[in-house]
Amino acid sequence: MAKYLIVGGVAGGAGTAARLRRRDENAQIIMFERGQYISYANCGLPYYAGNVITERSRLFVMTPERFMESLNVEARVQSEVISINRKAKTIRVRDLKNQSEYDERYDTLILSPGASPVRPPIPGIEHKAIYSLRSVSDIDLIKEKIDSPATKRAVVVGGGFIGLEMAENLKERGLEVSVVEALEQVMNIIDYDLAAEVQQHLRAKGVNLYLKDGVSAFEDHDSIVSVRLSSGTLIDADIVILSIGVRPDTAFLKQSGIELAKNGAIKVDEFFTTNDKDIRAVGDAIEFASPLTKLACTVPLAGPANKQARLCADAIIDGNKRPYTGTIATSIAKIFDMTVASTGLTEKGLKAAGLPHRTAVTHAGNHAGYYPNSRQLTLKILYHPESGKLWGAQSVGYDGVDKRIDVISAFIGKEGTVYDLAEFEQAYAPPFSSAKDPVNMVGFIAVNTLEGFSDTINWEEAEAGRKSGAFMLDVRTEEEYELGAIEGSVNIPHTILRQKLLMVPTDRLVIVYCAIGLRGYLAERVLRQNGYTNVRNLTGGYKTYESAVRERYLLENKDKLSVKESGGVINHLNEDGSFRKRSENKILTVDACGLQCPGPIIRLKREIDNLEEGDRIVIKASDPGFGPDVQAWCKLTGNELVSVKTTDGIIEAVVGKGNASVCSMPDSAGEKPAICDSDNGATMIVFSNDLDKALASFVLANGAAASGKSVTMFFTFWGLSVLRKKDAPKVKKDFMGTMFGAMLPKGMDNLALSSMNMGGMGAKMMKGRMKKKHVDQVKQMYEDARKSGVRMVACQMSMDIMGITAEELLDGVEIGGVATYMGAASESKINLFI
Repeated sequence: MAKYLIVGGVAGGAGTAARLRRRDENAQIIMFERGQYISYANCGLPYYAGNVITERSRLFVMTPERFMESLNVEARVQSEVISINRKAKTIRVRDLKNQSEYDERYDTLILSPGASPVRPPIPGIEHKAIYSLRSVSDIDLIKEKIDSPATKRAVVVGGGFIGLEMAENLKERGLEVSVVEALEQVMNIIDYDLAAEVQQHLRAKGVNLYLKDGVSAFEDHDSIVSVRLSSGTLIDADIVILSIGVRPDTAFLKQSGIELAKNGAIKVDEFFTTNDKDIRAVGDAIEFASPLTKLACTVPLAGPANKQARLCADAIIDGNKRPYTGTIATSIAKIFDMTVASTGLTEKGLKAAGLPHRTAVTHAGNHAGYYPNSRQLTLKILYHPESGKLWGAQSVGYDGVDKRIDVISAFIGKEGTVYDLAEFEQAYAPPFSSAKDPVNMVGFIAVNTLEGFSDTINWEEAEAGRKSGAFMLDVRTEEEYELGAIEGSVNIPHTILRQKLLMVPTDRLVIVYCAIGLRGYLAERVLRQNGYTNVRNLTGGYKTYESAVRERYLLENKDKLSVKESGGVINHLNEDGSFRKRSENKILTVDACGLQCPGPIIRLKREIDNLEEGDRIVIKASDPGFGPDVQAWCKLTGNELVSVKTTDGIIEAVVGKGNASVCSMPDSAGEKPAICDSDNGATMIVFSNDLDKALASFVLANGAAASGKSVTMFFTFWGLSVLRKKDAPKVKKDFMGTMFGAMLPKGMDNLALSSMNMGGMGAKMMKGRMKKKHVDQVKQMYEDARKSGVRMVACQMSMDIMGITAEELLDGVEIGGVATYMGAASESKINLFI
């Protein structure tokens, strides 16, 4: 009968014991656990502290009694293994209940000692209000402290998984929470650009962040401990949680001759065998080769530990037949409303390993945007720049993050490529996904790059390029550009880029960007097919760039800014969360969820024009960019941002209608911002292709422009004929497009009168009459309108229906949709339909 001894319970040890019993009914199996509990959900400990898990008993997976009853495995708790005698094949055990010691013989020894929290030698670290979190005993002490009414302020040292989960739960318990992180970002398992989104979410939830600032000392003030940072900042706290990291708990092995790594981890082969063939090891304390970098690594995660336990037991019973291929470190965490997940290697890891890589980033909804409650997520992949082999992926968002990371993790585990992502077939219906899932989208971006259709650039490279003199081309709409843009960029919406190519230089690097990358790619293709070769598209667009650069600015200027100035939320709420009482003004509720940028802002602009000063709009949006956008918009327009909060991925902003006198103040150039003056705009829909109506349209447009108004003409259906070129190039069309093209007038010179046309004679008579009366012809009025800055927009939908292409339109005409018109109309009090 074989005798198996297992050192350590929880995932690795208990899992190995259970699998051994299922494979060998006759073996003697004894498990030794230093603590009181052999198998518990240590990942659930922060949620017990936060009262999310209310019953302590639910933390326990298995008790010693149940282990014996169901598996006939003897579990000896409060039994510490203090040494190993490999020659005698015995272990020395100390019974912590009575401090007695004894030896136990083994045939095979399995080590699963786990990892212990790091407690660096910081002065004052033994203060009674400072706790670490690794076991049930730890959480019992922490919860007792939190439950005390005197505990109001908490400091969490360390911004990793456990640290941020504790920060969330402490905040949910009503404590003032500060997170201190020595690195420049939280969540080091993701890259800086995604961590920036997490940090902004933490600040929005009221958590104070101190980044790139370690702890130099803990100062004792009786029950209060003051945390002194390297910068000199002092933070008072009633409780401090240390979450600096863990190290393999292997001190008892130092005299055993078992080969250990520099960090104390146990070195094992692919069958979990140590340098002693009768001793194997699993779990948080082992070191093995990464399947991606081939370098040694330690991954203290519960998922890999459970899988290792199963394979280790099989290797003991069957011999070394099925090797362990390693782990790519797939992990996930809930941070308030946000989900953060990662798999494989980060950019930092790839750079450290010297592996070539490129990135692709997309921002998308977790399901179809037109279906209710679509919530945003950011998805980033890293891949080999030649083969397309997947190195890693990261995602942050409010829903659907887990399934995207799980899918990509599976592809990485099977040595998949970006082509696999592009071809990935997901279960699609509007409530669950989009026809082109975010996984497909990042695959498309990467494949386009590999095949030479695009050349992407990440936010750091773009910023370096900007500082080196690259031409920054913003191809978003004017409305988006006004809300914020990369410093020094030039705005040419992608819909009019073909007509504005002369504005784009050919002698230097052109970095194209839009909101998330799609329109940037369209613009990049236009440029490349017009002879531009030095063009790169900003992956992730302005959303990624702005988020990362803003965090970098806060970090670099942290000594000049207070915590609230560096990310606090404007908040005009009472302590109970209700709005401060004002006069009886109107409150309008607007649901902009599912709209992509700039949709929510355009909706806000349109609605607020109909309100009186002091009225308020409560607007909800799912686009994560709406948070900073609404702050910028309010500052630009003089409206009051009362509050911003995020709940379950939905941003709710309360905006008060500002005083119109704010907009009478000139800007630095001495001009009044047009966006502030609701009387300053005029819009007209040109629906007709009649000569007299086209004439009236341009007369009114030029008159409005001459009076200082901002004018937008939106040409749709038959009105598109006005904008057609007389000698347009031949364009390949389908049958209906060819039919429409033949029947419609070819430009303004061929328009007919609405009445008394008389086979074209009426139009000629009208033109002669205009000439005699010194009235400009339509063509001249069109030129005058262009020179006056009148914006002329051709309706994309109407063009598609009627088979009119961009090549057939006059120079200077934009192509847009209803949102373009509505954005202009929401700023105008004059709206005409002609």
